[in-house]
Amino acid sequence: MATGCGSAPESVAAASKAAQATSAADLGGMDKLVAAAKKEGELNVYALAPDWANYGQMIAAFQKRYPGIKVNNENPGGSSQQALNAAAKRKGQDRAVDALDLGTAYMQSAKAQKLLAPYKVTGWDAIPATQKQSDGSYLNNYGGYVSIGCDAKAVAKCPKTFKDLLDPAYKNKVALNGNPAESSSALATVFAASLSNGGSLDDIQPGLDFFKQLKQKGNYVPAESTLATIEKGETPISIDWDYLNLGYGEKLKAKGVDWKVTVPSDGQYSNYYNQGVNKNAPHPAAARLWLEFVYSQEGQNIWLKGFSRPAMLEVMVKDGTADKAAAAKIPKVSGTPKTVTPQQEAKAKEAVVQGWGKAVS
Repeated sequence: MATGCGSAPESVAAASKAAQATSAADLGGMDKLVAAAKKEGELNVYALAPDWANYGQMIAAFQKRYPGIKVNNENPGGSSQQALNAAAKRKGQDRAVDALDLGTAYMQSAKAQKLLAPYKVTGWDAIPATQKQSDGSYLNNYGGYVSIGCDAKAVAKCPKTFKDLLDPAYKNKVALNGNPAESSSALATVFAASLSNGGSLDDIQPGLDFFKQLKQKGNYVPAESTLATIEKGETPISIDWDYLNLGYGEKLKAKGVDWKVTVPSDGQYSNYYNQGVNKNAPHPAAARLWLEFVYSQEGQNIWLKGFSRPAMLEVMVKDGTADKAAAAKIPKVSGTPKTVTPQQEAKAKEAVVQGWGKAVS
């Protein structure tokens, strides 16, 4: 059917309206947002590993709640840098990333590159101010502490501190889940190592020096630690987020692996990942609906069941909507953890990009 002069096809107009929406209300409410997302029929996400903070269940629950929307999860084992690249380089492509899950430094890069579309989910006002950007560009979604995971059957005595990791008994046993120059989780381990060796959130060099020493002693394994490498015995000690190590432990029980998890007392470091909408999302309504689901009571409890601390945990505990059984499994950590600012993380990322190769080569 021909359209009037100067008018756009209905589907194009609807997509444009969704792409400009800064809240569900801009589209006429949640029902209209759901309808628009179902019409698009797809959602593109990137680097969301099923075992990562319960993302497998999150995706399955989203598709069950909104039948007809297919979630395309590209490169589930990818890094924050790869996800950022996919968003930056695919403008105008149907396979561009719709919604982004990134570490803070990478999300800041996305914002600096003007890749983010401001969007405030339903219940925005209840989200703590410290967990969101006032302009709606992005907000915290889930977080945790750097921890040490250890196969207690393969290691005589599991390490509990960064200092312990230097013991000759751990030769060829200590691994990370990625490259700190590309991965936010691996970068976090360098922060924690720095704190344990006299450094600070403004000085990550002691962390690089620690891993250089770990490499020189032969303890550092330059293999990416995963559930599979742990099961095979290739990475019997893995420094990673506590929610990942705890999740591995649950799955490894059936494999006969006794996976112990400790938050090191000499390097307490915690941080959150962030969620945002790609300004150039090919499925703008679905991208916004995904954020609505992630920050709903159901979505936040899915994070909690994955051993992570959802952004709204404190609020949910107070109002009684948090899953009590899941909350009880979250490690209790004494003292005040160190939490990096976006500026500090960005500065540290630059230092690690320059120095990681030299430290472990």
